[in-house]
Amino acid sequence: MPTSAKSAKTVHPRKKSSVSKPAKQVAEVQSKPRRLHLPGYKPFRLKRIKHPVSLPSVWQLARQTSRLLWRHRWLFLGLALTYGVLNILLVRGFSSGANVSSLKHQLSQAASGNVGQLAVGFSVFVSLLASSGNSSSATAGAYQIFLGLVISLATIWVLRQVMAGERVRLRDAFYKGMYPLIPFIFVLLVVLLQTVPFLIGGGLYNLVVTNGIAVYTSEKLLWGLLFFVLTVISVYMLCSSLFALYIVTLPDMTPMKALRSARQLVRYRRPSVFRKLLFLPVALLVIAAAIMVPIIVFAAPIAPWVLFVLAMIGLIILHAYMYTLYRELLR
Repeated sequence: MPTSAKSAKTVHPRKKSSVSKPAKQVAEVQSKPRRLHLPGYKPFRLKRIKHPVSLPSVWQLARQTSRLLWRHRWLFLGLALTYGVLNILLVRGFSSGANVSSLKHQLSQAASGNVGQLAVGFSVFVSLLASSGNSSSATAGAYQIFLGLVISLATIWVLRQVMAGERVRLRDAFYKGMYPLIPFIFVLLVVLLQTVPFLIGGGLYNLVVTNGIAVYTSEKLLWGLLFFVLTVISVYMLCSSLFALYIVTLPDMTPMKALRSARQLVRYRRPSVFRKLLFLPVALLVIAAAIMVPIIVFAAPIAPWVLFVLAMIGLIILHAYMYTLYRELLR
């Protein structure tokens, strides 16, 4: 009897400690908030890390942008009209610019048939695009840059307000949307600096090919590989910095903070973001060519003015698509 009592005293505390310790650990774990830990991020990492939130396709983004622009069409048309009028008064003037009829006549002499006329129209369209950014003077070029900045800030402010469900007027876009002009310019300068690797690569490749430095195919491939690597570096940086242009327009936002936030925004999603960014210029060029080529073929004198109108509207569409993609990245 004394032996059994002694063994009971020695066994019972062990059972109590073995049961209470796990229960205490479980209670401590349940009391702590659960957090999602993403794996560590390293730039240019070969192993792809999938982001938990997928982005919509380019067609869904295009539909969202189209619905947004159509729902507030008069407001955005007012922005485009203001941009066009100021551009005519300060930059372009009332001259039509390039002589499309003469250029078309020169190219038509070597073409025949409907296919030849379409080729001539496309060639004239490319020529108009190449000369559209040229200004008549340095002063006109400065006005053009300034107008682009003002209309961009006004459009971004309008997009932010209408997506928040606010009712805005056209004049409010210019009164209230201009305050982040200096931070916007600083971020834009960073974006321009990030295109330097691409420009250097393109310049080197053009130099060695046109001057006969790279003669053999293997040499051209090596210089082309260098151009490709420098292009990838620029694209990698631009995939995030372009969204900093929209982040920096927020109140009390500095350029460096906007650039850091943009890098976090596209984390693990740069390939997907790049595909959606690439879709925009391709789609705009295809739409512009589909409109301009028939006009060049059948109504050449008005072609420069039609291209001018498309350029004014295209800036609004560009910001609407980019801001829609930016809002999707925030989710």
